[in-house]
Amino acid sequence: MLDLKFIRENPEIVRRAIEVKGVNLDLDELLALDAQVTQLRRRTEQLQAERNANAKAASKAKPEERAALIERGKEIGRQLALLEPELRELEARLKNLLYLTPTIPWEGAPVGPDDSFNVETRVHGNPRIFLFEPLDHVALIEKNGWGDFERAAKVSGSRSYILRGDLMIYEQALLRFALDRMIQAGFTPLSVPSLTKEEALYGHGQFPTARDQVYEVNGGEAYLAGTAEVLLNYLHAGEILPEGEVPKTYCALSPCFRSEAGSAGRDVRGLMRVHQFNKVEQYVLCRADLEESKKWFDTLLSISESILQALELPYRVLEVSTGDMGLGKYRQVDLETWVPSENRYRETHSCSALLDWQARRANLRYREAGKVRYAYTLNNTALATPRILVMLLENHQNEDGTVNVPKAVQPYFGKEKLEPTP
Repeated sequence: MLDLKFIRENPEIVRRAIEVKGVNLDLDELLALDAQVTQLRRRTEQLQAERNANAKAASKAKPEERAALIERGKEIGRQLALLEPELRELEARLKNLLYLTPTIPWEGAPVGPDDSFNVETRVHGNPRIFLFEPLDHVALIEKNGWGDFERAAKVSGSRSYILRGDLMIYEQALLRFALDRMIQAGFTPLSVPSLTKEEALYGHGQFPTARDQVYEVNGGEAYLAGTAEVLLNYLHAGEILPEGEVPKTYCALSPCFRSEAGSAGRDVRGLMRVHQFNKVEQYVLCRADLEESKKWFDTLLSISESILQALELPYRVLEVSTGDMGLGKYRQVDLETWVPSENRYRETHSCSALLDWQARRANLRYREAGKVRYAYTLNNTALATPRILVMLLENHQNEDGTVNVPKAVQPYFGKEKLEPTP
């Protein structure tokens, strides 16, 4: 969320951010509610101060004066009993509106309502020209016995998959390869739970707007996280990190779960869009400084690009538009990787800077030069499976149906090719 003081002092800047990000928020309603809360809070504080003073006076009063003071104390208590519930209700309504306030986007972000306004800034590598009729990833999996979609659907429903033989081992090799890349870059590796509390999803920014994307467990007692970022972002919630303890640079390997609500009919075949997947996530909590944030943004993006380059995959870099980047993003750059069977690029990485938007929601603070500040946060995918398998299988296939393994991954996989499962 944004700093309420900033919103009061810069309503037109906030109004413009609401417009270019396509957020359904009435800023005038928020400001009017803020004024009500401020007035009611002031009145409540005055009454509380009067009650304290009255109680102190009553304890020292003469007997003939004490009865009136006691009666006045009761009257103040009755007024507070009426005002305090009203104040709590108004504060809750204001907080819900603050949850919907967007980060002011980076001035260089393309302005537009959706992904059609994203701007390609560069391309790395060229799509492969095949000298034979290539297969798509599903046909390759079926030809080689590398998976079972039909039985997966029988036991788990649609958008499920089972990997077999070499492909199962290949997935694990890729995840460890990506994790090692992060460790080499100086990030601390963590394993995190898949279960998360509601407050962590609010802190991350997924709630309240995207509840339909999250699986609820035990009537809302917990939820299945759609990314390790949810957990990483809440690790230090409520803490004040001492001087010298930022930045925090984490990477996490975790199973992730998404309901894919609203995607009916899209990518229902194969591994592109599934309910459960694995991901190595990058996360940074750093000082509240734009230059510091930019440095880490460039670092996260560079790591992801180095991974795609090591996997020998063609990709392009997109500057994401204001309407496509999401509520909390200051800047977002996506990496899209080439899918031969679709003759187009598909997103595999999303690098995001959120300034202090998440930190204010999750109460992420640090101490610097004697002052307590809200931190800045950033995140990016390092590698997500099984989606990346779509690109790897299709781009590196051979005419006989086998698939070459990139040299960088061969030490993890133990072979140069994926071969049919007996």
